[in-house]
Amino acid sequence: MTALTRPAPPFSRRRWQLAPGLVFTSLVLVLMGGGLLALILRADSGPSELWQSPYLQGVIRFTAWQASLSVIGSLLIAIPIARALVRQPDLPGRAGLLRLMEMSLVMPTIVAVSGLVAVYGRRGWLAEVTEWAGGSLPWNLYGISGILLAHIFFNAPLAARVMVQTLERVPVSQRRAASQLGLGSWQLWRVLDWPALRPVMPGLAALVFSLCFTSFAIVVTLGGGPGATTIEVAIYQALRFEFDFNRAALLAFVQLLICGGLWWLVFRKNRHQAVLPDQSSSTDTGSLRADSAGWRRTTDRALIGLFALFLALPVLAIALRGVPWLARELTNPRLALWDATFRSLAIALPAGLLAVAITLALLAATSALKPGLPRSLASVSGYLPLIVPPIVLGTGLFLLIQPRLGIQGYGLTVVALINSLMALPFTLQVLRGPFQAMGTPALRVADQLDIRGWYRWRWLQWPRLKRPLALALGYGITLSLGDFGVIALFGSPAQPTLPMLLHQQLGSYQVAAATGTACWLLIFIAALFTLLSRPGRVASRSAMRDTGVTHTGVPHA
Repeated sequence: MTALTRPAPPFSRRRWQLAPGLVFTSLVLVLMGGGLLALILRADSGPSELWQSPYLQGVIRFTAWQASLSVIGSLLIAIPIARALVRQPDLPGRAGLLRLMEMSLVMPTIVAVSGLVAVYGRRGWLAEVTEWAGGSLPWNLYGISGILLAHIFFNAPLAARVMVQTLERVPVSQRRAASQLGLGSWQLWRVLDWPALRPVMPGLAALVFSLCFTSFAIVVTLGGGPGATTIEVAIYQALRFEFDFNRAALLAFVQLLICGGLWWLVFRKNRHQAVLPDQSSSTDTGSLRADSAGWRRTTDRALIGLFALFLALPVLAIALRGVPWLARELTNPRLALWDATFRSLAIALPAGLLAVAITLALLAATSALKPGLPRSLASVSGYLPLIVPPIVLGTGLFLLIQPRLGIQGYGLTVVALINSLMALPFTLQVLRGPFQAMGTPALRVADQLDIRGWYRWRWLQWPRLKRPLALALGYGITLSLGDFGVIALFGSPAQPTLPMLLHQQLGSYQVAAATGTACWLLIFIAALFTLLSRPGRVASRSAMRDTGVTHTGVPHA
């Protein structure tokens, strides 16, 4: 036995690791399987309705069309932005821009939509400037143009952030050799940038496509009519307004087949690279590129400035219009904003805690199980929410528990449970690396001293995981706070959460109240995420340096 291997502890010693992980794995699989089974049993008309209904065919075509255009637009913008950020590591404000790009993951879509309306809408800033110049806006925000703009606003920074991390992991030796050879920008793209980006592009494109394909709040707010209806909106309309459960189940099953088939193709090609931004990765800017000076420096900074303006303008519009309303109305104890805030927290806190608990159990079970089917199920179950969209899972559970939805608080409990499942891919991304980076010598000593159970957690794992846990909890809570799709399906308009209240205000043209609510939700989420992510970010970077673990949690060779 070599010094680097550690004998597997006996089953009695691993029982405390296996039991919670197997329980939560079973819970995830049962919920997913139960929801899908309900869809299959309810979709009794089969595919015949799809061939006979021009409306359903149009919905599916439009959903795939707008998602494809959004992927193309997001990636075409993300690639030059990522290369410019990598070429200019000393750019003033670069760290703040990267943080703003990371916030696109936790920014509620309904909040961003209100900001985009304030800037690009009929009464927005751009319309005022165009009118002052004697012209008019050549396009309408409501419809396919507004949907594409909102999707690019969310997904271009997400894709660029992943690409920046990928390009920064190009070995320093290769960058120095390219610099010494004086390679130009196009040559660097061919020999350095594209070979680094090519492995992650299928997964990244699949992620952006899935996010746009399953978009709900953006389409329901900016769709502009039946001609711009996606599958998610059609499912919502079938359940909430038409009570056509068969059509909802059929559409949800079609959406599952498309999203699941796409991810199956990605994973079938063995593309296991991470496609989510990793808060713990350190930035290596020690080697300048040959194409980072001269006129390229000027164009890079101009491009980055325009992109930063594109991201900051909606946020600035929300702040300028919302802060005066908040300063005037927050002292009102009967303000609906207070009830919505407490209701949102009542859902988000349990959802975040449950997501972290499930993540820890899955990681513990994965590390304790031997290679085989149980280990594969425990490892894959946390990423199933990327394949099973929330509206699909929500539709299945809606059909299962429909008679009990009238019970007080039952619907909100289901919302918290679904939100916790939807946060699993993000919490797993944060905790997998630090969990697997646990020092092997320390684990070996703990095994020899028979330290297990609570004492193993208290003295060995908790000191190393408490800060990454704070970051994972921040993801779980903030993603649940900004949820609108699931709460629209299970919630009550008389008892709205903050996103639902904002949607109601936008729908009733309460512009001042809507911007105030959006500003409050944005400040609340940004403060909470910053508070929880800051210590986790510092600790995870330290752990990465000490253990030599990559962003995917795989040790360096």
